[in-house]
Amino acid sequence: MDNFCFQKPYSVSAAPKAKAPKMDSAGDWCLLESDPGVFTQLIHKFGAKGVQVEELWTIEDSMFENLRPVHGLIFLFKYVNYEEPAGPIVSDDRLDKIFFAKQVINNACATQAVISLLLNCKHPDLELGPELTKLKEFSMTFDSRMRGLSLSNSQTIRSAHNSMAQQPLFEVDPKMPAKDEDAYHFIGYMPIDGRLYELDGLQEGPIDHGAVAPEQDWLDVVRPIIMRRINVYTEGEIHFNLMALVSDRKMIYQRQLDTLLNETQLLGMETDALDTEIARLRMLIDYEEIKMAKYKQELVRRRHNYMPFIINLLQILAKEKKLMPLLEKAKERATKRSHKKMKV
Repeated sequence: MDNFCFQKPYSVSAAPKAKAPKMDSAGDWCLLESDPGVFTQLIHKFGAKGVQVEELWTIEDSMFENLRPVHGLIFLFKYVNYEEPAGPIVSDDRLDKIFFAKQVINNACATQAVISLLLNCKHPDLELGPELTKLKEFSMTFDSRMRGLSLSNSQTIRSAHNSMAQQPLFEVDPKMPAKDEDAYHFIGYMPIDGRLYELDGLQEGPIDHGAVAPEQDWLDVVRPIIMRRINVYTEGEIHFNLMALVSDRKMIYQRQLDTLLNETQLLGMETDALDTEIARLRMLIDYEEIKMAKYKQELVRRRHNYMPFIINLLQILAKEKKLMPLLEKAKERATKRSHKKMKV
């Protein structure tokens, strides 16, 4: 199998345009960036604990060594409205046990992808919290469209989703006709009761990708499926992103550290190997704490309105007669770049 590195798309996710199914608004849902910090904080905003999201730069097995257990994958790709389902769509009584919600609102695919993974995850590390537990208990007897409506009408979930949005510099009239631009879509992959499923809210139900043997790693099953999907696109297409839903790394490392410390205390002996491992685990715990603090800082910056600062800066530059020279230099650089592209 060819090695493939994922790169974060320049564009953020969007519900499909053009010939995509017509959807309700259910209030405004913003576009979300494909970023592990955004998704991790989104999960926390839902009230869930014990899991986080990690970005994957490749789908090779070595990438997952330090991330296990992996509960599910979130895949972002360029939406093609003529794409056929990659397998049979589940329509039998398995729907009574699998949480699948039809996407009925625009721009909600990011939240639907992560909620689908959370509500189908049975790992003991995950605590759903009251909001997601209530949603699951309330909607499991509904059909997929009614589940989608239940999700879209949750004020808590919509508020959490919109709290992750980047502050726009300019207000855009949603009634204006949209440009013909690429649209991106989030879906989920995960094993449920010994079978691999693709959870895509634009489909009529979960897509069954077959059995996962008891001795088999489900990631080995999903790997060629994702690669086949990527190979459908034209050569040079890099607008894909893959993230993994994994157990909270700090919690995992703290659990391992506590076990080592207890063993050391019970045995009454220390070795260089034990000391090295304890130091390593403490370093990893510190790293996770720094990472989460960085995620929070990035969210504050994402939500901050920089427009007053930009206007004030432009006014100062204009007053000092530096604005127009800078503008002319920028135009020259842009012209040179366009000429270089034309030569290539």
